[in-house]
Amino acid sequence: MARAEAAASAREPFRIRDLVVPAGSRGATELPAAQLYTHTELNIPLQVVHGRLDGPTLLLTAAIHGDELNGVEIIRRVLRHGALSRLRGTLLAAPVVNVFGFIHRSRYLPDRRDLNRCFPGSQKGSLGARIADLFSREVLAHCTHLVDLHTGAIHRSNLPQIRADVDDAAVADMARAFGVPVILGSGALDGSLRHVAGVRGIPAIVYEAGEALRFEERSIRAGVRGCLRVLRHLGMLPKSRREQPPRWEPFVARSSQWVRAEQDGVFRPHVALGAHVRKGDLLGVIGSPEGEDQIDILAPAAGVLVGRNNIPLVNEGEALFHIARFDALGKVARGLEDFQAGVLDDLPVSEPPVL
Repeated sequence: MARAEAAASAREPFRIRDLVVPAGSRGATELPAAQLYTHTELNIPLQVVHGRLDGPTLLLTAAIHGDELNGVEIIRRVLRHGALSRLRGTLLAAPVVNVFGFIHRSRYLPDRRDLNRCFPGSQKGSLGARIADLFSREVLAHCTHLVDLHTGAIHRSNLPQIRADVDDAAVADMARAFGVPVILGSGALDGSLRHVAGVRGIPAIVYEAGEALRFEERSIRAGVRGCLRVLRHLGMLPKSRREQPPRWEPFVARSSQWVRAEQDGVFRPHVALGAHVRKGDLLGVIGSPEGEDQIDILAPAAGVLVGRNNIPLVNEGEALFHIARFDALGKVARGLEDFQAGVLDDLPVSEPPVL
């Protein structure tokens, strides 16, 4: 005990901008992103939990797309979790990165740029480039690991899944530790936060779940569990005696494809997220409002539906279903059943579900 106390007292405070957080404490600050026309400042909120003992620095980010709200709630619940009193290392959280999009309920910045295509940014570029540069210099530079939280776009839902470069061993270990059944093995898109983290040697994963502008309790619950599991995997939290290991084995999909509308019309889906489909299965139909000129939408390959369009009115070429392909498809389907059944099992009384 005396040795641990001595180590804690010797640990340097965590410094970010004008904030100094002593070991064993918390702090909050804001990153000045821009101003409104009225010169009202818009700031990116930052939360810091600085453990008593040395360890990694994990960055949690959400709402890089301003209308993706599940991650905001995931970070709120993680920051309230009692286990953080025993944190080693430092947890750095940015629950609302795109403050412009957040206040306008929009995915984009005011100039319609996607902030997650602007990294690492520049000090003299567009608004998105400047915010990305500021965040890269002032926040990302402090972290050793990254979990970036996302949802599907507006009117489009994603099955809880991890996207990661599974050819990187450290990244693959984080992805499996998160504990959802589906991992899409993919490289990061140029200009994304995950891409610039990878270039800088920071292991990074993206959690995708739910739909924009909506809270979805299963997606939130799985995200909170996943972040805590990553913290334990990195040695930042002690192992939990109460938490059971997942009943499912995470599986990696090396390829996926979108099924698109072949005509305009009214879209009626017949399969749900997480469904196990075979090549040629009927996924839905598109027809006129009167029911004429109807065409069937067939699965082009066997796989699991990890994304789906939720709006019935579609144009030709619009993405309708996202199918991930796996080698062990039957095992993935059984794992998804266990995951869906068990994700709400241990809701704490102090944190009622969002309904």
